[in-house]
Amino acid sequence: GTFTEAAALKHFGHAVDARPLTTISEVFRDVDAGDLDYGVVPVENSTEGMVTHTLECFLESPLVICGEVEMRIHQALMARPGTTMANVRAIYSHQQSLAQCRLWLDANLPNAERHTVSSNAEAARLVSESAADSGWVAVAGEQAAETYGLDLLANSIEDRPDNTTRFLVIGRQDTDPSGSDKTSLIVSVKNEPGALYRLLEPFQRHGIDMTRLESRPSHAGVWSYRFFIDFVGHAKDTTVERFLDEIRAQASELKILGSYPRAVL
Repeated sequence: GTFTEAAALKHFGHAVDARPLTTISEVFRDVDAGDLDYGVVPVENSTEGMVTHTLECFLESPLVICGEVEMRIHQALMARPGTTMANVRAIYSHQQSLAQCRLWLDANLPNAERHTVSSNAEAARLVSESAADSGWVAVAGEQAAETYGLDLLANSIEDRPDNTTRFLVIGRQDTDPSGSDKTSLIVSVKNEPGALYRLLEPFQRHGIDMTRLESRPSHAGVWSYRFFIDFVGHAKDTTVERFLDEIRAQASELKILGSYPRAVL
């Protein structure tokens, strides 16, 4: 009943054996152990930005990115049958979904308490098992209402109509070039004047289209950072190979997370 399940089905089809796990780190662990062939995890939302838990998992994991999925995200408000907007007292959802609907919830349910849980599906399950007069509601996708037998009180309550989430497919093997690819990597540089400029200048000189730059604190020391970078191209492309050789010479650490086909929305 989660958007991650919907992304998995969009990528692999409905014949796949999809197994739910509680946390992003569990997905990484079970794919790494060979219990699952692939995992699907959220990494970025157009409204709320990066999913930092996913980025942190890549730091210690040997897994690579095999693909990406982009989905328009439409949030719904759901409750046990008989619940009305007038008697809503508590709202349950994942923190990202609550943030994506912040303005709507402020305007329509300003007095309801908001509670974060591990996933939208968990929110829907809790609401489905609550007392009939609890006044609990969940924010989740419409599929969760069908899965857990809840009524929809409102549809499309996200603050932005173009609300989109990007998911990554993780696995244990590299992906060959498809002709329309993206590459993700982690880079660290020495803390010295001009270090970031020297890291970024080759993008312009080689005509590499960088689509994301995200900094995260490094565990190497206080006020040191790693950069998560996405760019268009495959690591096996000749131009990209030369570009990566230059980046590697500037970096104190470089880890290619994977080259994979670009998502089609």
